[in-house]
Amino acid sequence: MEDSPLFNAGKGAVFTHDGRNELDASIMDGKTRKAGAVAGVTTVKNPINAAIAVMEKSPHVMMVSQGADLFAKEQGLTIVDPSYFRTEYRWQQLQKALEKEQVVLDHDGKTAALFADPMMYDYKYGTVGAVALDQHGNLAAGTSTGGMTNKRYGRVGDSPIIGAGNYADNETVAVSATGSGEMFIRTLTAFNIAAQVKYQKLPLEQAAQNALDEVKAINGSGGVIVLDKSGNYTMSFNSEGMYRGTIGNDGKPLVAIYKD
Repeated sequence: MEDSPLFNAGKGAVFTHDGRNELDASIMDGKTRKAGAVAGVTTVKNPINAAIAVMEKSPHVMMVSQGADLFAKEQGLTIVDPSYFRTEYRWQQLQKALEKEQVVLDHDGKTAALFADPMMYDYKYGTVGAVALDQHGNLAAGTSTGGMTNKRYGRVGDSPIIGAGNYADNETVAVSATGSGEMFIRTLTAFNIAAQVKYQKLPLEQAAQNALDEVKAINGSGGVIVLDKSGNYTMSFNSEGMYRGTIGNDGKPLVAIYKD
């Protein structure tokens, strides 16, 4: 998905206030609880691969900015000129945001629609995330994003923060989140869901809703995808909609945008 200009991750990511693409990504292995993350990278074609490299090839969990770009290059990952990530649609979205002096969330149709005509908005998607379960019962979660249009340079949201926008533990759940990053960080949304499942034995849907209620209580919005080791899942959100999909052992895909 990072290779598709339709999403706010990799190519087609949104622009910062100063007209750059600063990309974040993270991944977590539920079996070992090892994790890797990068933030503010500008030359790594696929930031999620850089996050994997941090997890597998370094003793660290997170690397940022130029250091993360350099590490990715040292690991032999594909490096591109920053112009690779640019799309005209995202550039125009930035210009409209600058005119209105607003920061635009990628998941909220009501907010984003203020800065793009309806036809252009239909073309736009947001942060990408995935949760997965293998045949051995191991969970994993990954999230990748360009953040928010017109964000201040150096701003980091929840996507690369383990426990906020991403989390996986075989004993509980795998979670990937999208939304108001600052609020997801403040409420540790992903870990909050895992903790409720572990300590309160709550069903996934209830745990996810409780976590999103905490986000809403501090004026945040967004959504989560949650999966447990038995294959149970929920895709919950409190925004206007969330592009989402799932596929199980039967090979039948389910995709949706709005609540109904």
